[in-house]
Order: sequence, then C-alpha cells, then structure tokens
Amino acid sequence: MRSPPTEKVMDAEQTGASAGPTPVPGGSPRARVYPTLGPELLRDLRAGGYRKVVLQTPAGLVRDASTLSSQLREGTGLAVLTLVRACFGACDPPSPEEAPGAEAIVTLGHAPIPNMPLRLPTFFVEMRQEGRPADELAAELQRSSLPRRLGLVGSIQHMDLLPPLARELEARGFSPRIGRGGPRLAYAGQALGCNYTGAEQVLPEVDGYLFLGTGRFHPLGLAYAVERPVWALDPLSGELSEPLDREGMIRRRLLTIAQVTGARRWGILASSFDGQNRQGMAFALKARAEARGREADILVFDRLDPRDLVGRALEAYVSVACPRIALDDGEQFPRPILTPPEFLAALGDRPLLPYRFDTYP
Repeated sequence: MRSPPTEKVMDAEQTGASAGPTPVPGGSPRARVYPTLGPELLRDLRAGGYRKVVLQTPAGLVRDASTLSSQLREGTGLAVLTLVRACFGACDPPSPEEAPGAEAIVTLGHAPIPNMPLRLPTFFVEMRQEGRPADELAAELQRSSLPRRLGLVGSIQHMDLLPPLARELEARGFSPRIGRGGPRLAYAGQALGCNYTGAEQVLPEVDGYLFLGTGRFHPLGLAYAVERPVWALDPLSGELSEPLDREGMIRRRLLTIAQVTGARRWGILASSFDGQNRQGMAFALKARAEARGREADILVFDRLDPRDLVGRALEAYVSVACPRIALDDGEQFPRPILTPPEFLAALGDRPLLPYRFDTYP
C-alpha cells in the first residue's frame, strides 16, 4: 500500500531516533536504540545492573574501537569486552563463545532488525550524523540531471536527513517517495544490505533512486534490487556520484550463472548467525537440485573464509546466508557462488530476466 510523500515523510520522522532510547515498532523488547554514544546510553547501561558488556563495531569504526571501549568503561564502570572481528550488521550478534559472561551487547553503527529475536539486551548506537543542511543539498540536486520522480533511500547514519530533504525537493518541483518496506527494516527509507523493500515498494512511482550515505555497499545492493538508475549522494561532502552501471552488474551475474548451469555437484552454504539462518531454504534448495538430477550438500558456517572451500569436490555453490557474499565477495572463492534466485535460474526453474535480488525477509 503506497502513500503520498507527505505521509511517507511523517512515517520516517515518527520512527527516527531521538535524544534518548527509541523503541522500534514491532521490535524485540531487548533492543534499545540511541542516536549516538552519549550520556543517555551510559546512564541506561549503569542502571541495567550489568557487570560485563561486549562492544562490537563495524569495519569503518575498528580503528576507533579502543577509544570507544574506554568511553564505555569510564562512563559506566562496567567490564567491557571488545569483539575483535568487525560486525557485519544487526544480523551478526556475538555468540556466547565470543563474549563469555557478557550480559549485554553494545552495537555501534547499526539499527535493530525488528523481526529478529535477540539473545541478550542489545544497545544499538546508530551513530547518526547531521551532514549538510537539507536545503543546500536540495538546491544542488535541482541543478543536476536527476529525474523528478525520485525514490529516497539512506543508510542508518543519515535517516534524519530523509524527511527534510524530501520536503525541500518537493518544494523545488520533485516528486520524492520514501517507502516503508517490510518487517526487517526499522525505518522508512532505510537501506539494509539484504533488504531494499522500502525502495521496491515505490518502484512504480519513480524513475530513479537517490541513496544518501557514504561508500558503495548500499548503492550497489540497491542497484541489484531495483530496475531503475541509482545515484549516491554523500551528505557530508555534498558529492553526487554518476549513476551505477546496473546493466553491466547484471550482465556479470548472468555470466556467472551461465558458467554453472551444467554443474552436477553443489554446495549449499548456510549460516548459523541468528539473523542469517535460513536452513529451511537450504533444505528446500537441496530438494530442488536433487529433483533436477543434481547432488547437493549443505555446509554450515558462522564466518565464511574462502579457504574453507578449497579442495572440496564441488563444482559450484549457492549461499542462503547474506546475499552479498555471492554478489560482492564471490570472486574471492575457488568456485562460483550464486544467490537462491540465481540458483533457480541455473537449474532452469525460473527465467534469467528480470533479474531478482535475494531479499532476506
């Protein structure tokens, strides 16, 4: 069900982060959400009665992990364990073995996944950033070649910018749309590496998409998910990228599929992460493969290293874990890796086009 942009903007504002902890509609009662690592977070950690917490950071904050750990330790008096490995997302909480004795988790740079259960109380610090004023960005976008019917999508750090930018663009003759998306998304307009249903929801109403954030990870995922041009705007610098070459991206995936259509022995990669566990799908794909006269083994992992697949008597793989393993990291592995929709195309069970992104529900 779609709404006009003003209603979409209000939706984004109502679910955005405030100065203190923010409940996420439909989310786990163990999730607490904060815009920044500030006094409200430290207060609530002290009040929680915890003795030991574990801190996890994304790759972009690893170099600051020691400083952030010290802030937590000095601000709360708690014992703080810092997880060495970078955190991929909210789907990637530390296991009990990684954080022995920890009674709560502090996750930096990510929002909770509302439909994902949490083992421990988890404090999500979204690391919100202001960026340049919305009116300045909109004035620069007005001078660009962007289509007027424009879908807006953003990283969690820039969720606060979506509603005001939509209003400023609308005042300049644009028709912006912000989709609410499915139950895996905490906010309207949010980009999640495995789920762009907010963008897909407004696809018939737009001629292109503008992603607000830094880096290429989310623009690439968005381009796989929607049959429209994707531009990226860095809210900090105001730099607007050229649209991604979606046709070239899809063409490379089709070539990968073509390489393995004759493969007889498949490995089905299934993650044990709480937020990536689709073993039911793994068994369903195994049955599909065997019905087509192929062999398939289900291989379970927590963190997948390309070296783990070296020397196996398998010709190709399909990953039912994060779709970005196949799309972003596939060239690092000794054999081609497909997503589930690509695997069904390789078996002849679905057409190659239109290309379908593996949306994690």
